[in-house]
Amino acid sequence: MSQNNSDQEVAAVRAFNRFYTRKLGVLDQQLMKSPFSLSEARVLYELAYREDLSAKEIGAELGLDAGYLSRIVQNFDENGLLTRKPLPADRRQFRLALTPKGRQTFTKLERSMQDDIGAMLAALPRGGSQKLVGAMAEIERLLGVSGAAAPAILRTHRPGDMGWVVQSHGAFYASEYGFDSSFEALVAEIAAKFLTSFDASRERCWIAEQGGVQVGSVFVVKHSDDVAKLRLLLVDPAGRGQRLGQQLVAECVAFARATGYRRMTLWTQSILVAARKIYQDAGFVLVATEPHRSFGQSLVGETWEREL
Repeated sequence: MSQNNSDQEVAAVRAFNRFYTRKLGVLDQQLMKSPFSLSEARVLYELAYREDLSAKEIGAELGLDAGYLSRIVQNFDENGLLTRKPLPADRRQFRLALTPKGRQTFTKLERSMQDDIGAMLAALPRGGSQKLVGAMAEIERLLGVSGAAAPAILRTHRPGDMGWVVQSHGAFYASEYGFDSSFEALVAEIAAKFLTSFDASRERCWIAEQGGVQVGSVFVVKHSDDVAKLRLLLVDPAGRGQRLGQQLVAECVAFARATGYRRMTLWTQSILVAARKIYQDAGFVLVATEPHRSFGQSLVGETWEREL
């Protein structure tokens, strides 16, 4: 490659970076018309979606300078957005958690971001959003660690995903547990109801995607004003080994808490040992069991719940 071509390519990357920064509204470190800088919003996100974090852990995760992070935490504390509790093992380190005011602030910011990015994607020509997301995935792949498999990412649903959810559940449970087609029919009913009565303020679907291919799913739906229901957790064999099940359930718990639910519930089967372990580790407690005959099998249904 000639020096001239290299210079042109460097200039093109720098020009794209300037354009992309302006497009996402983070120029001058202001995020989506909010009072928070990009770094402050990232810290809020970590606190909202992960529990029992220390400032040191957040700094390492986000690559933030300790002094800068300390000022962010101090500002959040002064504005009543978080609490700080000294760690028993090291009194110089603090366990951070969002206050109710902090969660309300994050929820408002999150909705604003969802709306702004949704509006940007909606303005694209037909098929443009899929091309854009695909191009982003390719950029991430090329700039990632050479030779390493691309990690799975979590995103919200888009057209076509529900078909995958129904097909993958039907095929997986038939192969692994001998479920008949009535289970696939149930999944189709749940997915259809989610789409036709979707409440974006209190319901959510996450799709785990790796290399542009769906490898996992989970839903939070409204069970009542105070109770959220977790449904259709699935990790495809191709996505295993990355703790995707744990990540998907953690997203559900954090979302339900941030949107005002007081409790979460779910229904599963006693034979789903791996899923039961994920629920238990996420703080769910088994509250009821009931033998039943469904999907061509004799099963023991289980109801699990956790307070938020």
